[in-house]
Amino acid sequence: MQVRDLLDTMDYGPSPETADVARAWLDAHGGRFGHFIDGAFAAPGADRFAVSDPATGEGLASATRGSAADVDAAVAAAARAFPAWSAAPGHVRARHLYALARIVQKRERFLAVLATLDDGKPLRVSRDIDVPLAARHFTHHAGWAELRDGEFPGQVPFGVCGHVVSWRVPLLTLARKAAPALAAGNTLVLKPSERTPLAALAFAAICREAGLPPGVVNVVTGDRDTGAALVRHPDVAKVAFAGSAEAGRAVRDATAGSGKALSLDLGGGSPCIVFAGAALDAAVEGVVDAAWSGGGPAGRGGVRLLVQEGVAGRFADALRRRMANLRTGDPLDKSTDVGAAVDAAELRRIRDAVAACVADGAEPFQAEGPLPAVGCFFPPTLLTGVESSATGAWPDIPGPVAVATTFRTPAEAVALAQGARTGTTASVWSQDIDLALDVAARVGAGVVWINATDLFDAAAPFGGTRGSGFGRDGGRAGMEGELKPRPPARVERPAAPPAPRLSALPTGAPASGGAIDRTAKLVIGGLQARPDGGHSYAVAGPDGAPLGLAALGSRKDVRNAVEAAVKGSAWSAASAHNRAQVLYYVAENLSARAREFADRLSAMTGASGSEAAREVEAAVRRTFFYAAWADKFDGRVHAARARHLALALNEPFGVMGLVCPDTAPLLAPVSLLMPALAMGNRAVVVPSALHPFAATDLAQVFDTSDVPAGAVSIVTGEREALAKVLAEHDEVTALWYAGPADAADAVERAAAGNLKSTWTDDGPSRDWFDDATSQGRDFLGRATQVKTVWVPHGE
Repeated sequence: MQVRDLLDTMDYGPSPETADVARAWLDAHGGRFGHFIDGAFAAPGADRFAVSDPATGEGLASATRGSAADVDAAVAAAARAFPAWSAAPGHVRARHLYALARIVQKRERFLAVLATLDDGKPLRVSRDIDVPLAARHFTHHAGWAELRDGEFPGQVPFGVCGHVVSWRVPLLTLARKAAPALAAGNTLVLKPSERTPLAALAFAAICREAGLPPGVVNVVTGDRDTGAALVRHPDVAKVAFAGSAEAGRAVRDATAGSGKALSLDLGGGSPCIVFAGAALDAAVEGVVDAAWSGGGPAGRGGVRLLVQEGVAGRFADALRRRMANLRTGDPLDKSTDVGAAVDAAELRRIRDAVAACVADGAEPFQAEGPLPAVGCFFPPTLLTGVESSATGAWPDIPGPVAVATTFRTPAEAVALAQGARTGTTASVWSQDIDLALDVAARVGAGVVWINATDLFDAAAPFGGTRGSGFGRDGGRAGMEGELKPRPPARVERPAAPPAPRLSALPTGAPASGGAIDRTAKLVIGGLQARPDGGHSYAVAGPDGAPLGLAALGSRKDVRNAVEAAVKGSAWSAASAHNRAQVLYYVAENLSARAREFADRLSAMTGASGSEAAREVEAAVRRTFFYAAWADKFDGRVHAARARHLALALNEPFGVMGLVCPDTAPLLAPVSLLMPALAMGNRAVVVPSALHPFAATDLAQVFDTSDVPAGAVSIVTGEREALAKVLAEHDEVTALWYAGPADAADAVERAAAGNLKSTWTDDGPSRDWFDDATSQGRDFLGRATQVKTVWVPHGE
């Protein structure tokens, strides 16, 4: 027998890791845990819930079910600690974060074993990926703490942040969110999942060991009611939520109108796209890592596998052969590939998802290895023959499951990948790097790996798009998400009378007080259009005299405008230089008509000639400003793993809704529209209902400035009604609402449907003339989302 033959026949024996270090820590606490508040563990409460090992069903400990009073105490402690922590020199915060990193490294075995006992993931994943990455996040963000004031001038921390952490990769998720928040100067209240609270409790002990000031980090354990109390707490300034899409919508609804900043990390099935020219053996290993090695460090669950028809049969055969060698069993065995589901409920969810796919015609293949007699185990499963139209083809697949279908062309592959309407991660496999980069650019995902999978680093932004939420962890983008602009100067204005209900008048009908001199139509897809209902409303000057009629837009008009924006993708595909040239042209043509616009502003608002001219000049300057930024707000190559480029690209959202205030009726729309256009978005604009002509006149400027059809649509009418339609529309991926603060609630609630990114700003009290607060990188950052593309290089 040759040595090479032995490699095909030898088996791995058991390689168990003892759990004594974790069990000793649990025993030291008597197996009962209270909350960690103001730097100390409280006594365990009477109302507790059990924490069990999913691999054996054995009880590990019990943790206190937090009440509203417990949340109040934790938030109060964080609020007391915030002034000193946020004002501390960056070097002080950096030293604390570095201490956290060093202790996590020194406690690596303890944390890895504890995590495996808690969530059932194979030990070698916890040990080799999760814990080192958690330490890396604290080390990386120690640097950002040191550099905060110089790198983020004019930015300040939010205050008390409430972090609700899911059961998937609990320690790493906690580190991804806590490290940048602490580096920025925020204080925290953490609420871990009731399924996996032990990592957060161990982290609390590490915070005390590292000497963090009392109250900077607090941990309250409990169930959904505890999380809801934290999310709704009036003294929490930002909420970071990691969990399911359903729960994410509930969080969006709970924070609507509160003024809280929000980030959502909601996961979702991950497309793995394999082209005929791929290195198939490498792609097989990528699927194994993504689907069956503990769900990967992103904790995404299953994989949606898209394979080009020409190689689908060969690839499936190779995947089945590889699956035959996977071991499912004791997560503490270092030879185990697939561990346990987190609990019995998750195991039922996996079984139901697989049964649904099989009922839709999928052909199941499962690894034949034995399963343990006890515990929440499910074998590695491949489902093939799934039609893209099948109802079970694209669920949020849980557990060690890959659902495979075929495609013919790259365009079809992208369309299938987009069909799930979620987008956390994706991988593209092809030796044709041009093809791989093209597909990576078109797939809607926050992270895309080329010829690799499950690559992560604290320097590389991580987060989802579309139904997977919004916000980024890691790198500069992660730090930006933990800071806010210093509160802008608010303009004290006399209380405005309630906005009048716009009366529907037949187009062309006279209004009292004189003749009508004009009727402004809607602008949809680059063309003037009559409103679907055929109605207009009278626009009056400050003295009540009529100035003209404006179209009274409806739900159907908004739908038409969004459809035109979806079709107007040429603007997003144009080069940044071309967009800059067009915006310069807009500024030039607006300047040429400055007198006309100033006269219109004076007639609408009663502003003096000099005041109106000042607003027009400010609008011209602002357009020039964003034209200058169009080809300069670009991405970064992050210093992450060796032999990989982590490209962080600033991508447009796509279709944005922009709802404008009544103040500064020309400058405010320009201030919102130009950064959106500069970044390649298409926009549906709802201008001031009282002063709409400033915006509708802009459409004439766009006509003469080479702005393509679909890039800008303008729908006039009742602002709140039109804003709600935009917020509810699934094809609108981001919404800015600059209107009365008391109306933001309805907008944010309506936006929960497709979990679009929203920015609600009290536009009436903002000083739109102030360059320090009403233009700049903050607007550009809100007009983009970061996509991280990992590209391998070298031999």
